[in-house]
Amino acid sequence: QVQLVESGGGLVQPGTSLRLSCAASGASLDYYVIGWFRQAPGKEREGVSCMTSSDGNTYYTDSVKGRFTISRDTAKNTVFLQMNNLKPEDTAVYHCAIVLACSARAMGVHAKYDSWGQGTQVTVSL
Repeated sequence: QVQLVESGGGLVQPGTSLRLSCAASGASLDYYVIGWFRQAPGKEREGVSCMTSSDGNTYYTDSVKGRFTISRDTAKNTVFLQMNNLKPEDTAVYHCAIVLACSARAMGVHAKYDSWGQGTQVTVSL
């Protein structure tokens, strides 16, 4: 069974960057689609980005296109979310998860799942 642990969040100022990590244990991420999700206070969880390890296919929600980049390090069995030019509206708890497919639809379906880990808090504020 694959276990995922998120890290890398923090309190940063607008315009700065953070890199989130999603470290996997129990199996190689080479066989999975990994998605990043976030939930801001009072808002529904949304799919942010995903990557298909086998072919490098990626997806980004419109609000993060051009600012966020998803990548993976095979040796570390880790998926990263590089977040640049952060905005206050990026403030949320970020989670990673294995999803069925890397697409807007699949991410939307998965975002409605009830079971999530602790995630990592990202706060963008002056």
